[in-house]
Amino acid sequence: MSKLQGSIVAGKYKGKKIDLPSLETTRSSKVIVKESYFNSIQFDVIDATFVEVFSGSGSVGLEALSRGAEFAYFMEKDKAAFETLSKNIQSLGAKNCLSIYGNSFENIEQVKKELAQKKKKAFFYVDPPFSFRDGMEEIYNKMFKMLESIPLEMIEKITIEHMTGLELPENIGCLIRKKSKKFGKTSLTHYTNPLD
Repeated sequence: MSKLQGSIVAGKYKGKKIDLPSLETTRSSKVIVKESYFNSIQFDVIDATFVEVFSGSGSVGLEALSRGAEFAYFMEKDKAAFETLSKNIQSLGAKNCLSIYGNSFENIEQVKKELAQKKKKAFFYVDPPFSFRDGMEEIYNKMFKMLESIPLEMIEKITIEHMTGLELPENIGCLIRKKSKKFGKTSLTHYTNPLD
């Protein structure tokens, strides 16, 4: 069976192919969604720290690195997806990143610890791969709690990729919902730090 492939849209890795994991385990962020996201943060990604919470193949975090992010964290618990992510990092020769295997709800603690040590703020991209599974609400509630646990001084912006039919709350902890944009069945909702 041939592997699914995507490619980096812009920046130093532009046009380079990346493998995508099986659609049975993860959903890959569509090119149009990715483009819109990076248009929304534009040059802010340069020299920034980027965290892709449920990474899959790492297509969003690798795009951030390609566009000039200083460092990226990847978190993925599906074994096949994590292997694909590791291969993609290797094939691009991306050095300034850390991929963490296992449960994102637990591994966020390691990322928070590192951000605190480095005194860094980060862009968080959250694409929970749970849209069509049972227990979706429970997973989203768990995700909101996880996001609430991140200290405001570590947050540049949080973006959640989700099913269009799902209305996300006005606030997650102190974070404020800024805007939501629809792309067919997929939407992006952005939350900003009220301290900025």
